[in-house]
Amino acid sequence: MQKATSLRDLDWVLIGLALTLAAIGVVEIYSTTAHSALAAQYKKQILWILLGFVLALVVSQIDYHIILEQTPWLYVLSVLALAGLLVGGRSVAGARRWMHLGGLTFQVSEMVKLVIILLVAGYFADKRSRYVTWGGLVKLGALVGLPAVLVALEPDLGTALTFIPIAVAGVFLAGIRARQVAVLCLLGLLALPVGWHFLRPYQRERMMSFVRLTHDTQGSSYQVTQTKIAIGSGGFWGKGIGNGTQSRLGFIPVSHADSIFAALAEEQGFVGTLFVLLLYLALLLRLVDGAQMAGDRAGAILLVGFAAVLFFQIAVNTGMMIGYLPVTGIPLPLMSQGGTSVLFTFVGLGLALSVKVRQFVN
Repeated sequence: MQKATSLRDLDWVLIGLALTLAAIGVVEIYSTTAHSALAAQYKKQILWILLGFVLALVVSQIDYHIILEQTPWLYVLSVLALAGLLVGGRSVAGARRWMHLGGLTFQVSEMVKLVIILLVAGYFADKRSRYVTWGGLVKLGALVGLPAVLVALEPDLGTALTFIPIAVAGVFLAGIRARQVAVLCLLGLLALPVGWHFLRPYQRERMMSFVRLTHDTQGSSYQVTQTKIAIGSGGFWGKGIGNGTQSRLGFIPVSHADSIFAALAEEQGFVGTLFVLLLYLALLLRLVDGAQMAGDRAGAILLVGFAAVLFFQIAVNTGMMIGYLPVTGIPLPLMSQGGTSVLFTFVGLGLALSVKVRQFVN
């Protein structure tokens, strides 16, 4: 029988780190949109953060084992929702990613990431053998691959790729042989030409511009060129809040969303970006530390899976801003403008808090 938990038992350091990052994001969203048609975006972001915070507290009070038991139904609903978007979803800018509920726009794939975390944790929860079998790897690959393919077809390759680190984290915690890793890496390399064939023209162009950055600085390489100029111009201390010319004058595309790291670097400089990256590092270490103390394998995989997807998003987003990775539509967790992304992160934090608090009440 589980003892009741209270809000005092929660990891408020973890919550504080998340809220601090979200607050910095709001400041940057306001700074980059204050004199544009998007001036009200920061208010919407605050509302999403408050809603996410409340949901995190609610989820933290639910035993994560109860949530894990609902994973089969959540998985089926996720697949049906993704398939429904492809068949009857409204196309926006050539993509079918959003579900419209009343006056709200909801990106289904963001919340499916939570289902994948639950799926992987539940899949390995009762594993008794020391290593994952080939059959187990194939089955897990199929389960994770189906929603990933549906998301990629929207098209949203960036979000589809975020499913991979979740599965990889679960497999490594469950136990995998070195030769299995080698074979999987080899298969991945062999699959690259096939994957290239299925990329859309604009996705191929992004890849090519990454390889040859000076290829078309006014076309496919424009965004990376402008973000690098913004980051470099920020210098050590930055230009100050509201003084980022690259972001405020619209040279950086979506400076309040996917490119918010470049806007931060321009206005807050090296010191500001280092502070934010240290906050992210502290948050990730807090999650990993909780995984080491988790009461069971499922709890550990939940925490590591959530940490893995956050790390992946942070690494890819910052990497593409400085030209080290191809441009993809992956937001910076907690900071980029976007309601569903904020909700995903806070609900994920709620799951993490549920695991951490039950280290002491089991």
